[in-house]
Amino acid sequence: MPAALPTHFAVQLPDWVTSELSDVPDTLPTDEDRVRVVNRLAARNYQEGTGGPFAALVVETETGRLRSAGVNLVLASGLSSTHAEVVALSLAQAGHGTWDLGAPGGPALELVVNWRTCVMCYGAAMWSGVRRLLIAGHGPEVEDLTGFDEGPMRDDWIEQFDQRGIEIVTDVLRAEAVEVLRAYGERPDVVVYNARGRGSIHTSA
Repeated sequence: MPAALPTHFAVQLPDWVTSELSDVPDTLPTDEDRVRVVNRLAARNYQEGTGGPFAALVVETETGRLRSAGVNLVLASGLSSTHAEVVALSLAQAGHGTWDLGAPGGPALELVVNWRTCVMCYGAAMWSGVRRLLIAGHGPEVEDLTGFDEGPMRDDWIEQFDQRGIEIVTDVLRAEAVEVLRAYGERPDVVVYNARGRGSIHTSA
């Protein structure tokens, strides 16, 4: 094997996430409680420069117990796959010691996000084992307000989740989520890190 071939990568939440969550209770009993936290994390994430205005949680559906949190770390990590949903799901899977968050014997888990998943995170959520997807909102606002390309999502994406036993709940604190997206898009230094889009920088030798 060539000596210079990469063999590993690692992703870690920035310290500010722990600080931001310091006053959040261990359980988030209502949908509004859960979405309020992801909106808050999404707003701070871009202000910290770690990534775009996106955040996610994994919680126990019945109790609201927080099992993991994630924010978009594309800029901080230099990895295009480190979207908030992927980070939150991966941390929850690491904590559970299994790739299947819906494994028998465990509590039903849900993914909470501040906007509908992009095409990559659509697949990540579908195959993760979560049984519920709680979304602040869905629609063209991400692309219209920020310039991000969310990919070729199916028109029947809700039905596809439903066919796989994953409940979709949306339009929870939607206006609050839209304002986070709007504020990001209006920044003079906004970075849109789609491949071949604004913000792409080649750094390898």
